[in-house]
Amino acid sequence: MRRLNSSSAEFPVQLAALLAFETAQNPEVDVAVARILADVKARGDAAVVEYTNRFDGLNAHSMAELELSRAELEAAYQRLSTTQREALEAAAARVRRYHEQQVQHSWQYTEDDGTVLGQAVTPLDRVGLYVPGGKASYPSSVLMNAIPAKVAGVGEIIVVVPTPRGERNDLVLAAAYIAGVDRAFTIGGAQAVAALAYGTATIPQVDKVTGPGNQYVAAAKRAVFGVVGIDMVAGPSEILVICDGQTDPDWIAMDLFSQAEHDEIAQSILLCPDATYLDQVAASIAKLLPSMPRRDIIAQSLANRGALIQVRDLDDAAEIASQIAAEHLELSVADPWALQAKIRHAGAFFLGRFASEALGDYCAGPNHVLPTSRTARFASPLGVYDFQKRSSLIYVSEAGAQTLGRIASVLAHGEGLPAHAKSAEYRLKDQA
Repeated sequence: MRRLNSSSAEFPVQLAALLAFETAQNPEVDVAVARILADVKARGDAAVVEYTNRFDGLNAHSMAELELSRAELEAAYQRLSTTQREALEAAAARVRRYHEQQVQHSWQYTEDDGTVLGQAVTPLDRVGLYVPGGKASYPSSVLMNAIPAKVAGVGEIIVVVPTPRGERNDLVLAAAYIAGVDRAFTIGGAQAVAALAYGTATIPQVDKVTGPGNQYVAAAKRAVFGVVGIDMVAGPSEILVICDGQTDPDWIAMDLFSQAEHDEIAQSILLCPDATYLDQVAASIAKLLPSMPRRDIIAQSLANRGALIQVRDLDDAAEIASQIAAEHLELSVADPWALQAKIRHAGAFFLGRFASEALGDYCAGPNHVLPTSRTARFASPLGVYDFQKRSSLIYVSEAGAQTLGRIASVLAHGEGLPAHAKSAEYRLKDQA
């Protein structure tokens, strides 16, 4: 794991290299995905079944075999241990309570001349939620995608989740049951995104596709954007920790592991003004790593993109954090609120020594679908607002048309659009 110092003249270049990640499309992946999208668009269910059998090692003969009934979701819920059921229910309740605060409402106001302006907020009719399968299964992703959609009032929620070799995860299916998912299919990959985006005889076209996936899923979401909406194209997981050197170094080491264990291109960075403390965390990493079941992935991730960075002070750390704009930012310091106020960009802030990022992944309440690869500079976490849309309301009174018509006429003529101008002028009382 590399060691950097923000006081070094080379630090700006070193930081840029550390953060650099090639997010451009892979031409080979794009070609393969384009072929799958076109095939599903042309052949519908038959193509989805064919690709699912090929990629997931199944032997389905129809889409009916790939759909999970509500009773099957409930059965998965009932098979869970009491501890698992209670944990899922508690997490779902917390996620729901948080997202209920995000609901936007329609509004309008009336001007003196009787013109009424406003905004109508309405939920999407139907959304498709992609839940990863394969290396790991993520019931938390079901809750984080489906519950905000439900709170927003989405009419129909369809979940797709791959089941390689037919292996179904009861926690994932139970989460879909708890979240109130309407339909669920055991399909994944680009073919699942295509089915949601274009519709088939069995799967109706959705308005938006959300949820993370592998590079093929990411490429497919990118390709269908415009036909449907998408939440984001997610990059590798990230954690940035700012510590004042007073937190147990074992805690910080494990926090860095928590994201590094996702995959070999995840990123874990620690900023601290105390060089001795950085040595202590490095020692904790060396001590704890051998006991981790996913130690090989963690070690490769830390070697590839991890860093322990000595900063001048916490103000310096805040400025660097704003540059990094990390997905997850832990502020493990004595006064986290004061430090948070100095940082402009992060997907989610975890404030205080006890706020481990893992709590946000599962049960704190805020959404764990967050902007990555520095996109927190302009993007936000997934939320209820992603499942609502806004329409402008414009009611113009006769008196209002006299004022607005003259303004519009001048501007339309200035743009060389005479029909626009005439359309406004026809409503003027003094128009010949």
